[in-house]
Amino acid sequence: MASVPQAQGLPLLYNDLIPLSKLDHANYKVKGHDDFRIVANVHAIPLTTDEFTVAMRFYPIIFSAGPDPVPLALMGLNEGVNVFVDEDNKLNPPNTYLPAYLRRYPFMLARLNPQSDEMSLCFDPQSGLLGETEEGLALFENGESTQQVTDTLAFCEQFEMGAQRTGQFMKDLLETGLLEDGEVSIQHPNVANPYIYRGFQMVNEEKLRELRGDQLRKMNQNGMLVLLHAHLFSLNLMTEVFNRQMEQGKVPPQVQLN
Repeated sequence: MASVPQAQGLPLLYNDLIPLSKLDHANYKVKGHDDFRIVANVHAIPLTTDEFTVAMRFYPIIFSAGPDPVPLALMGLNEGVNVFVDEDNKLNPPNTYLPAYLRRYPFMLARLNPQSDEMSLCFDPQSGLLGETEEGLALFENGESTQQVTDTLAFCEQFEMGAQRTGQFMKDLLETGLLEDGEVSIQHPNVANPYIYRGFQMVNEEKLRELRGDQLRKMNQNGMLVLLHAHLFSLNLMTEVFNRQMEQGKVPPQVQLN
């Protein structure tokens, strides 16, 4: 349910990465995010902890399975299903919060030299969002970066810092022992058997309530407690996402009641 597929060892969505160059891409323009076909068949998007309190109002927030879990915003409950992208590849509803991971695409910071800590602004040349086109915002003018590049670089830097905070959060969360294999059962009135969703991790709410003393105090002081509650509250949206899938005919068939 909550896998994060990768292409050629690259992060989700990215098919290739090349550094942005004022020489090679002098006439390039970038389009805005108004076509979401790239995630039309993606059901889970990585999420930073900076986004939990906003994302919880739109998506169930869960953690991927395996020994190195990451937070994910569920845009669908089944592989290949995204209930927030309509048949015209538009975000629906339009005011749905867009995870920073998706807003960053097709750009990202990457180390061109594994031996160096220096990171360069790169992009996915197969995204279809950049090129020598008439439409879009210019990336370079008179051989110099435009404000668009400056803003993009700043956003990518902020994302990286958020990702580092998320990594520390996950390390601390694993140490608490609060994560467990998740399971959600949803019963539809016209279907004989409940739909069971597994393959993800979630916080054990009972164990969280039983926390006492220094551990609870530390989690409250470092803001971890707020994030865990945001995660737990967001799970109430599982049924809403399921119902959207049912309305869109994207739920696997079950035995129907007579």
